Formats: sequence, C-alpha cells, structure tokens
Amino acid sequence: MNIPVWVNGELIDPQRATVSVFDHGLMVGDGVFETVKIVHGRAFALTRHLDRLKLSAQRMDLPEPDVEAIADGVAKCLAAAPDWALGRIRITYTSGPGPLGSDRGDQGTTAVVIVDEQKPFPVTANVTVVPWPRNERGALAGVKSTSYGDNAKALAYAKARGGGEAIFGNIAGDLCEGTGSNIFIVRGGRLLTPTLASGCLAGVTRALVLEWCGGEETDVPLSAVYEAEEAFLTSTTRDIQPIRLVDDTELPIAPGPITAKAMRVFAERSAGDLDP
Repeated sequence: MNIPVWVNGELIDPQRATVSVFDHGLMVGDGVFETVKIVHGRAFALTRHLDRLKLSAQRMDLPEPDVEAIADGVAKCLAAAPDWALGRIRITYTSGPGPLGSDRGDQGTTAVVIVDEQKPFPVTANVTVVPWPRNERGALAGVKSTSYGDNAKALAYAKARGGGEAIFGNIAGDLCEGTGSNIFIVRGGRLLTPTLASGCLAGVTRALVLEWCGGEETDVPLSAVYEAEEAFLTSTTRDIQPIRLVDDTELPIAPGPITAKAMRVFAERSAGDLDP
C-alpha cells in the first residue's frame, strides 16, 4: 500500500519509517497533532491547521515547530500519494526522545507527516453521550494533544452502543464536543455551538461554519442535545454531518433546513478556496 511518510525532513518508505521507542509522544503522550483533509491531491485549510499546531505546541510549552519544513513534508507526501478522491494528512509533533517519566529530554523534537485515503462518513450520524466529562479547566483543555486515551475509550463506549461518535459534556454540565468533532444544535430556530470556554477544541471546520454559515457561540446544557430541533457534527474529514440519533432519541429531521443550508454553503465556499 502506497502510504507516503515523512519523518524529520526525510520522505521514507513506510516499511522503514520509525521513531524512537523512547519518544515522549509514545511514552507519555507529550505531543500535538493535526489532521488535514486532502481533496483530489490538495490539502484543505493547511494554513489554519499549521497555525493551530503552533498554538497547541505553545500551550504545551513545546519548542515551536518548523511549520515551513512540515508544509514541505506535506507537499512531498502529497506528490508521492495516489490521486485519492478524499484523503487525510496526519501531522504529529512531539517533544522527542526522553527519559522514562514525565521529564522531557534534550535530543530534539520529532515531526511526522503521513497521508492516507479517507473513507467517507455515513450520510447521518448516530451519537452516544458518554458518562465522563471534559475538564474545561484542565491543562490540556482545547489543545489538540496526542494524549487521546479518553477519546479512544469514549469512542469504543459509543460504538459498543451503536453510536458512530461519542459526545462529551463538561464539568459544568454543559455540552462540549465529540472525540474528533465539534457539535452544533438548532434550538428555537437558532444555530448554536458551545463556546471555547466549554473546553472544546477550536475546530477548523467549526470556525469556518461560524464564518460562512453564521451561528452563535454559547453555553448549552448537555440535556439540550436530546431536545434539539436539528444537530450536526463538524470536523476536518466529515465537514458537516447531520445527527439523526442521540442515544435512543431520534431528532425530528436530519438534515433539517438550517443544517442543509449550512452543508450547501460550506460545500460551495470550500470548493472555491482550498486555503481559506
């Protein structure tokens, strides 16, 4: 399988691509990452994703990543990749090799770029609300960190119950986000999404939906997701995905008129500008 891989400045055969077993990204999840959509061989919104990578690294007190080198790695991987209709770029940046504990090492950081094909998501989503809250006051709140154990556990919980995505509330009891997505709901005819203060990630697609389609950032009680007139998920690889079912509660319509309009506007705007 032709999956291009770039590690620390070098395009490498995927069978030979390795990082140290002492890398802190592996040992303690001390790193950050981005996922970028590929549309017919070209990256979408790469500048926004690289800006967020820098911000996540800054908030974790990691050395600033060389985003120009990473962008070059992305270009080399894309040039070596098949012409998939839809694909994804995974950019991972860690503090590099370190000791067997939380102290960081001094051998330099690790940067990895991998590209692969992306299978389309289902037309609508079934979501499961999980019993574990996001800590909106935690050190990693809003950081796209490689410490994804809670997301992996939550997604497995959701899938065991027939859901395709898990939804978190936060400690305050408000709606927060999915494991790899942001969430919008329609309530009283208004398009709403949790504020960044809720602890959710500042999603690139979330921001574009707010810019292009409107909507309000506001605190929303977790219970509101069950009572929504419409709801949808946003993420880099799904764009806008209507929600059909929340646990055992079927929403009135998926997609509803506000969701359908947002989907149409997003598709038109993103097709016209690959680096908005």
